[in-house]
Amino acid sequence: MNSIAAIHAGKKQLGLDEDTYRAKLKIITGKSSAKDMTEEERQAVITDFRKQGFRPASDRRPNGRAKLTGRYAAKLQALWIAAYNLGIVDNRDDAALLAFVKRQTGLEHVRFLKFADDARSAVEALKGWIARSGGVEWSDAEIDADYARADGFKIAWAQWLKLGGNPHAHSVSIFRSTVKDLTGLPVEHCDKSCWIIVMNAFGDRIRRTKKA
Repeated sequence: MNSIAAIHAGKKQLGLDEDTYRAKLKIITGKSSAKDMTEEERQAVITDFRKQGFRPASDRRPNGRAKLTGRYAAKLQALWIAAYNLGIVDNRDDAALLAFVKRQTGLEHVRFLKFADDARSAVEALKGWIARSGGVEWSDAEIDADYARADGFKIAWAQWLKLGGNPHAHSVSIFRSTVKDLTGLPVEHCDKSCWIIVMNAFGDRIRRTKKA
């Protein structure tokens, strides 16, 4: 959906009559028609509409469910999926994450985490839980290799240990070989997308082990 179409969708979704719509555009950008605006001005209108409750189609997943939005949503979602792939939580749905955020901050939705203190509270609580229950070592203090500083590596290694691996040379060699089999790349060349593949694959194994 282009920005003009998004503005028109926002008008409809917010129930704005023509006069109110034109007046809002004028207040936000000094122009009463989306066609006359620059792209930056159109984005300003969309941002204002979002604050009033507008949710574009792009905010929804292919199954129609709303995506989480907000400055810190992506970080919290990534950590929640890590907890799921470590077998710490059984429900990877956003609703379970939102319940966790509410317990930590008292806020109803991740999109309300606009302030650093609120976000830090939720993120650090989740990271602490993952460290205690999942065995993830977040510190970089004793890490020499750059690839081992990636959160994806740290989570995948903790998963490997949960699956029966250990720090001994033979197990490390198998870990490296498994990562390459899954991604086609050695651990030294793995990026975020590679580690997602590994974490999801190890997560499937962990969940099957729990069910057995």
